Amino acid sequence: MVSEKQLSLKRTVPFLLVGLLIFVAYLHFFVGIPKIVTIIQSINLFYYTLAVAILFVNMLINSLTWQFFLRPLSIKVPLRKTLLFTWVGVFVDLLVPAESISGDATKAYLMTKGSGEKAGKVLASVVSHRILSMIIPLGSLIFSFVLLYIYGIAVDVYVLALSLLVIFGIAISLFFIFLFSLKETLAQRLIDVLVRFLGFVTRGRLNIDRIKANAIKGLSAFHDSIDFLRRNPKSLVPPIVFGITGWFFSILMSYLVFVSLGLQVDFVIIIVVHSISVSIQSVPLGIPGDVGVVDTAMAWLYGLLAVDSAFGAAATVLIQILRVWLRIIVGFVAVQWIDLKDLTKHLRQDLS
Repeated sequence: MVSEKQLSLKRTVPFLLVGLLIFVAYLHFFVGIPKIVTIIQSINLFYYTLAVAILFVNMLINSLTWQFFLRPLSIKVPLRKTLLFTWVGVFVDLLVPAESISGDATKAYLMTKGSGEKAGKVLASVVSHRILSMIIPLGSLIFSFVLLYIYGIAVDVYVLALSLLVIFGIAISLFFIFLFSLKETLAQRLIDVLVRFLGFVTRGRLNIDRIKANAIKGLSAFHDSIDFLRRNPKSLVPPIVFGITGWFFSILMSYLVFVSLGLQVDFVIIIVVHSISVSIQSVPLGIPGDVGVVDTAMAWLYGLLAVDSAFGAAATVLIQILRVWLRIIVGFVAVQWIDLKDLTKHLRQDLS
């Protein structure tokens, strides 16, 4: 769980400004900011508002995906609570420079406290959701390149190289997640190493023996839950269906942004750029929301994939307003419904 200091805007804003500066510099030197402003001024508000609505629908679908990972494990919580924790997780993801790790940890902790269930069971649902959210962009990226080849759309060598790097990175990450999820002995060794390191860093300020005992206990519940899901594949059908649906809606949102600018772009191009940008954003680069890094990569990729550079950059700006800044605002509102100070106090008690 993230501390209040990590959520402090005073600590986050400078990193966000650095990211924005990187993106603005790219727009200034490689595209031309006046061109982008002119294009954005011609936006069709109807289609852009529709893209905003799609964003909220996608967040609901994302929550339903997690909900259907929770249900087979007998973790019964109302959907509104799952939706609330999902928004808070996104908020933490975007503000704390350790995307996916910080958000998943926050969601797991909130759901454990909110449901009263074992932490290992809740973590199994979060990890399963994370695995699905990695497999879908991996599959869509491979599938989209097949379509590009069939349609005869030329692919720049830089796009191909970056895509192969992303595919390799996701595959390696999935390998280790599956390895530690299915091999309990190996996971126990990892916990032992991490606890020893924590003890060395804190120098006796934490109850290491208690932390290790709780971790081993949670690990047992985690592997039991993972094994249950693995032996009951039918229970995985609903979250997979919702996961794929949510992925389609996230791509549809980007497509509607281009439509709002009066530009028709091949759906497969949007799939490629979206898959790569989401994968990049899941890597903890040290910048909240990877602002600047993902934005620049998106605008650059659209230009390489035969989209006018000015239109691609304008679309990127509008897409990131929704994917980053709007989600930060709504996530901040969601955080107000949860007493984070009380939760972090409980977390310190659990560690002491």
